[in-house]
Amino acid sequence: MGLKFVSRRLTKSMWLKSALLVLSFGSSVSVLAENRIDTQRPDAPELAGYGEHSIGVRQLEVVNPKQIDILKLDPSKAEPVELPHYDRPLILEVWYPAVKGSQGNTKLNAYIRDGKTEVVLHGKALRDAKPEASKVAFPLVLISHGYPGNRFLLAHLAENIASKGYVVVSIDHTDSTYRSKAAFASTLVNRPVDQLFVLSQVEAMSKDKQSFLYGLVDASNTGLIGYSMGGYGAVINAGAGVTEQAVSSKLSAPFGTLKRHQTGIKASADKRLKTVVAFAPWGMNYHMFSNDTLKEVTVPMLLIAGSQDDVSGYENGVRAIWQGITNVDRSLLTYDNANHNAGAVMPAPEESFVFDKELGFNVSEHYLDAVWDNARMNNIAQHFVSAWLDKYLKNDSTMNAYLDLVPSSNDGVYAVDEQGNAKPENSYWKGFANRTAKGLHFEHLAASK
Repeated sequence: MGLKFVSRRLTKSMWLKSALLVLSFGSSVSVLAENRIDTQRPDAPELAGYGEHSIGVRQLEVVNPKQIDILKLDPSKAEPVELPHYDRPLILEVWYPAVKGSQGNTKLNAYIRDGKTEVVLHGKALRDAKPEASKVAFPLVLISHGYPGNRFLLAHLAENIASKGYVVVSIDHTDSTYRSKAAFASTLVNRPVDQLFVLSQVEAMSKDKQSFLYGLVDASNTGLIGYSMGGYGAVINAGAGVTEQAVSSKLSAPFGTLKRHQTGIKASADKRLKTVVAFAPWGMNYHMFSNDTLKEVTVPMLLIAGSQDDVSGYENGVRAIWQGITNVDRSLLTYDNANHNAGAVMPAPEESFVFDKELGFNVSEHYLDAVWDNARMNNIAQHFVSAWLDKYLKNDSTMNAYLDLVPSSNDGVYAVDEQGNAKPENSYWKGFANRTAKGLHFEHLAASK
């Protein structure tokens, strides 16, 4: 649904609310703003709905010691005898199944793209709720944001998945957040490292009786979700090494510090990692990967993209990755005519609808798509990611029916009898109500094809 079309249909109350926001901006705007991350549209597909579990959310902090301090490296100078190191801090937000009937605060305080404005996001997760007691530990899902971003950018997906019986850990990547100094070289080197370090930290906490994660999460059964540069890191951790061209490029991380992720040097995928979901993974369009390095991927992958992605690329980017990971089963969900934000990014906070002189653009552009409504894209992503994770982390074979589809949603034939049972000629996308599976493609390739 286009933005211009939506604006023509604003109700009188919505216009009044917008006017109040303008009049009160800078004072009480955060009180008026809803900023829901849990929106379920009437046309949301079946598996987008929240699950049976109540949800808790907690913040954790971890430190990865003795990491290379990329920010202290000056590529214009000679390589130092010894590379500088530092203890690298990471802030985590953890969503998890909580005790039913829990009470608490459901607000999330987050900074938006300008790095200056703190807003309140509203969801269903209860702050610091008591974890649900379970005889079987829940699978782990890691979430890695884009560049720049923060741990709340995919909060809609995090709490939705947690409600279905997962522990979800979203990472604030130092040097890549809205608030910290943006450093692309640091992102290139540290993104894959951060992801696996957090996986190991969560595994340690799951065995620590002093941690609320003790016995709650099974880190040996992990899924990794990455968006943009988070997707870049996820592709590497799925097994693909970066190319020699990427390591030696003048635009790359200085002094060969990216070499640790290069083909032939890095290890194959971590055995704890069972699957990857990559939204708009960056890199293929800048020769970070090649068809040879992509063959090293060893875990099944779901890739999600907009067909008009002008950041990660589509034909020469995300789709090329999907085609190149030939040794694993993989699927590609495409939002026709969507750009880089397809599916991953939460709806734009109301406070973001303002032009920022330092950025040079309206802050809301970081979140919005010119064609698709964010909540609609989010619901579709929640549906497919839920099916994918249930299949690969819970071994639920009933999810195959939601993933074995005619490639183009527009070609699906809706045919049911008076009782609502599908007729033999029915080929409509399972989980989508009649007339709602439009403008999408879902394609699958089996290993070695």
